[in-house]
Amino acid sequence: MRTLLNIIWLVLSGFWLFLGYAAAALVMFILIVTIPWGIAAWRIGVYSLWPFGKTIVDKPNAGVWSVLGNIIWVILAGWWLALAHITSAIALAITIIGIPFAWANLKMVPVALLPLGKDIVDQP
Repeated sequence: MRTLLNIIWLVLSGFWLFLGYAAAALVMFILIVTIPWGIAAWRIGVYSLWPFGKTIVDKPNAGVWSVLGNIIWVILAGWWLALAHITSAIALAITIIGIPFAWANLKMVPVALLPLGKDIVDQP
């Protein structure tokens, strides 16, 4: 079931969201100082390709630097990636079949806004 959901997700919104995260990662890698944010953007972009069967958890050892990094991330790229998830969720929620995918998009908004201090793990 997860595989089927992931395939439908990939076609409907996963690929386009991945492109947004990849663009953010590329910009962050080019600016050199922002490479940690580029790594986070790439990690979440790969997660946005195939999200079913994975979950996001807080890292227990994330500290003040994650908070400061997240503030910078929201200013640089987080707000427009979160907006992309919200826009995609609204478009998917129009149909009955798209509702689970809209919900998955909305669950990804917090990590799009605040990616540092989070970890992506497989669900049991």
